[in-house]
Amino acid sequence: MISGEKAPNFTLCDHTGRPRTLTSLLSEGPVVLFFFPLASSPICTAQACHFRDLSNEFARVGAQRVGISTDTVDKQAHFAQQRAFDYPLLSDEDGVVSELFGVRRGRFAKLRRSVVARETARHARHTRRRGLLARLLPVRRTTFVIDTDRTVLKVVSSEVRASVHADQTLWFLENHNVPHSSPHVRQKHTDEHQQSEGKGEPIGDWFTEPETADEPSLVRPHTVTPDRIDSGVELALEAPIEALNTTAKPPRWPKND
Repeated sequence: MISGEKAPNFTLCDHTGRPRTLTSLLSEGPVVLFFFPLASSPICTAQACHFRDLSNEFARVGAQRVGISTDTVDKQAHFAQQRAFDYPLLSDEDGVVSELFGVRRGRFAKLRRSVVARETARHARHTRRRGLLARLLPVRRTTFVIDTDRTVLKVVSSEVRASVHADQTLWFLENHNVPHSSPHVRQKHTDEHQQSEGKGEPIGDWFTEPETADEPSLVRPHTVTPDRIDSGVELALEAPIEALNTTAKPPRWPKND
């Protein structure tokens, strides 16, 4: 699914067991729907926690944050309770909604992928069907900004840069004329973190990595070391450590023998 398309309506249970529809969520303003592969895994935790930490910023632009994965309701409930999330986590256990949005990967996909879905996947082709990532993780880490009429306004795809999803979607909402949103300056990014636009140079603990000339991306480097990992197995499911410790180039995933 790409920008300009209509997002399909759906009904899924959130982490409390309450049925949620996309249309009901959109009644409160634009929705930032982010897909993550595996609840409680290292990168997914960093991604979801960054959305949580920017709660005030998303509230100021009138956007609803909604997480979704193929985990069960019980697992989503544990994840939400453990990390004190202030937004719903949806359980797409059978993968139908992931399939409709074109983010279900590899052997998990049941429907023939459309042209627009293939276009979305093109942005993450360096991870497609490679190694453990493609064999074991059911969905691509992708975020959709959805307008109140279900039009997809923005798509963000990144497997290993956890914070880029919240940062880019927030930047988009702040700098584009999206209904029910009001531009503001994020207080979190103080003068010492202001970047030289488009130069990709480090400033404090932030660096700029523009996707296009007019769309800078604020990304907090996400470094994982062995002594900070709760489960080496969970990390292996998402990316090798050397891929997490670099922000310069996308990793080259080894081909299967």
